[in-house]
Amino acid sequence: MSLVITRLHAQETLDSRGAPTVAVTLYAESGATVAAGVPSGASTGSREAVELRDGEADRYHGRGVRSAVRSVTGEIADAIVGTPFSTLAELDQRLVDLDGTGDKSRLGANAIVGVSIAAAKAFAADQREPVWRSLTGGGAVPRLPVPHFNVINGGRHARNRLDFQEFMIAPLGARSIAEAVRAGAEVYAALRVILDERGLSTGLGDEGGFAPELSRPEEALAILVKAIGAAGYQPSRDEVAIAIDPAASEFYLDGRYLIDEASLTSTDMIDMYSTLLDDFPIWSIEDGLAEYDDEGWRALTDELGDRVQLVGDDNFVTNPTIIEAAASDGVANAALIKVNQIGTVTETLEALRVCRRHGYGAMISHRSGETTDSFIADLAVGSGFGQLKSGAPARGERIAKYNRLLSIAEANPGMAYGLPETYRRP
Repeated sequence: MSLVITRLHAQETLDSRGAPTVAVTLYAESGATVAAGVPSGASTGSREAVELRDGEADRYHGRGVRSAVRSVTGEIADAIVGTPFSTLAELDQRLVDLDGTGDKSRLGANAIVGVSIAAAKAFAADQREPVWRSLTGGGAVPRLPVPHFNVINGGRHARNRLDFQEFMIAPLGARSIAEAVRAGAEVYAALRVILDERGLSTGLGDEGGFAPELSRPEEALAILVKAIGAAGYQPSRDEVAIAIDPAASEFYLDGRYLIDEASLTSTDMIDMYSTLLDDFPIWSIEDGLAEYDDEGWRALTDELGDRVQLVGDDNFVTNPTIIEAAASDGVANAALIKVNQIGTVTETLEALRVCRRHGYGAMISHRSGETTDSFIADLAVGSGFGQLKSGAPARGERIAKYNRLLSIAEANPGMAYGLPETYRRP
């Protein structure tokens, strides 16, 4: 069965930060109509696929996306409307070839990824199967992922003095996605009470987590441990664990890491993480060092790779070739997966295949500028890697992903939850 697109529509809409983004609607010959919302990141790797922005200073401060919209309704539509495509890979390759650049900068990654996600949904609709099932392949076994709730925001996601960007809770010990979502919501509520009692702000950062005026990661972690306990859970790797995303590239300058007015080397950072692992139930560290600190990343992996999941994001940018090279070089043991970092669903699925081939973990991720599109929830289930992060259990664009997981679980009562047994969990 082939997918034939009869019409492509796109428009400029707003993401969760009030910035312009692209929304795509695809009409198929089968009668299916599907839509896709394109996310956008704040903390980005330098090698990510490039968004097309208008650059008009008097409109959205230059961030408008009408040019990307025109890419969809003009050149892309001309190339794919009316043409039968037997697979998503075939359609995505047409988009990549049409753009003709290595980083999708001509037509815009925000245009291309919107069409690719919409097409993935259209293929599933034509096959009369859920999106998650159509994304399963390459040895994957579908499973409901452990949600990683970003409940304390810092770095580029907040306006406080906290250099580390994300402090997440991960209900690794939950027996179902329903129990995991409940744990996330209950810890989040307990955290609000604790912050309020201490006179700390309960205002929210970009991803729905609280943004209290803290400066040291140890302060945030101690409060998080207290909140887990106050909600009636055990703060441990066996029940409710902690994951952090320092986003180290954001505070890396001239070969040093600037944290809370201290200037640290890569070795100092590794020593800091080692101490944090001793003191707190941290199971995963994402972007622990800067994207170009290759020597530091190898040392970090050598020192701590058997104790904790080390997730590459800014240094991997969901690029299969980069992940392949990193695995051969002993860098990290897991990858963050963001569809808009690489630009097509097919390339994203290839990045996941590379992770599986090398025994790496993979965490499917949202972006700080999100839409209510829940595609990544289906991707997380179909990937079989058992990990998803989509922000706090608050705000519609974050909750949409967690609610989608609940719906998938309701429709598939026998589906497994949690990390797969085949993953070598540190």
